[in-house]
Amino acid sequence: MLKDKKIKELIEAEEKRQTNGLEMIPSENHSSVDVREASGSILTDKYSEGYPGMRYYGGCEFVDQVENIARDRAKELFGVTHANVQPHSGSPANQAIYFALVDPGDTVMGMSLFFGGHMTHGLKVNFSGTYYNSVQYTTDKSGFMDYDAIAKLALEHKPKLIMAGTTAYPRIIDWKKLRKIADSIDAWLVADISHIAGLVVSGDHPSPAGIVDVIMTTTHKTLRGPRGAMILANGNESNPLKKPERTKENIPSLIDRAVIPGLQGGPHNHQTAAIAVALGEALTPEYKAYGNQVTKNAKVLSKELVSLGFDLVTGGTDNHLMVVDLNSKDISGKQGEAALSKAGITVNKNTVPFDPRSPFDPSGIRLGTPALTTRGMKEAEMKQIAVWIDDVAKHHKDEKYLKNLHKEITKFTKDFPLPK
Repeated sequence: MLKDKKIKELIEAEEKRQTNGLEMIPSENHSSVDVREASGSILTDKYSEGYPGMRYYGGCEFVDQVENIARDRAKELFGVTHANVQPHSGSPANQAIYFALVDPGDTVMGMSLFFGGHMTHGLKVNFSGTYYNSVQYTTDKSGFMDYDAIAKLALEHKPKLIMAGTTAYPRIIDWKKLRKIADSIDAWLVADISHIAGLVVSGDHPSPAGIVDVIMTTTHKTLRGPRGAMILANGNESNPLKKPERTKENIPSLIDRAVIPGLQGGPHNHQTAAIAVALGEALTPEYKAYGNQVTKNAKVLSKELVSLGFDLVTGGTDNHLMVVDLNSKDISGKQGEAALSKAGITVNKNTVPFDPRSPFDPSGIRLGTPALTTRGMKEAEMKQIAVWIDDVAKHHKDEKYLKNLHKEITKFTKDFPLPK
């Protein structure tokens, strides 16, 4: 029982907020009780710099076993020969990949944040755009990835590393086309599958394993684990004690050395344990069914929103998320986010391709179905939620209407409890 009254009250308030609302930010999910129990375990007290069998601290016999289980499950899930589960989160994991494969000042290429990429894919104010010469690719005017344009940009600038992956892209990524582009200029190809990792596991999105050089994924989002990240690859058995040449065969050693001693100290053992639990859950048939339902729900929700007059980037979705351009409803993304929040629906404001508005008050919102699906919601519930989103758009300035709608949604959520 938590004795800090103020923190306890705030945790309970957040639990109530999640319970009584609809979490639709596509990078959020509800983890299981087992994941949360492992995350809050006594393992948080143990230091373990290094890797299993080669630690700089004593007393690591049990955390070694925990980390090995996490690594083995990751390798089995994604079909790779090497897994590093120590990165504290996605951004540090991407930083480790750059650190391992390229040098400061080298040219790197990734999708622009404002077109669906991530800030670690070369945003100028991020380390990836500060320490490296960043070239950014965009989508076409309809919001689809333009592989011919990406190939042309790559030939022009010849980056040494291409970062492929998105945070707000609703369509399938063609890893083979990106591989061909990378091979044409002898560049490393990295897949950031943080958003779609769970859908790769369930077979709802093609896997980049065996196509790209390195895979990075966070362990929350569609994987339903704790905050954390993994770096996956194929190659020779890792020997992080010896500096290797930059070859594909040595990627495991290069990655491990980049994580520690390159960028991090001790891993968070409680986090590693929770990752192991989440990966164990992801190995079950029930999880595959979950991923399938996430995609089904997203497709139904996007279709219903279009039928209600909403303008979706690319016209729909192939995965777990969609980006809605609210210009057709004469609302800004910031206004939409705020109004939906008052009604108990949590989304985030988001730019749309070639957005005429500021990123701080963009034209769109980003929403998805992972957390809703975890609570047991299916196609029928998606149709109802689409109607509620439309109601909010119509009454976004009516505080009383939004408050009453929140009461209706709170009543609705009682049939779909959080994981207990």
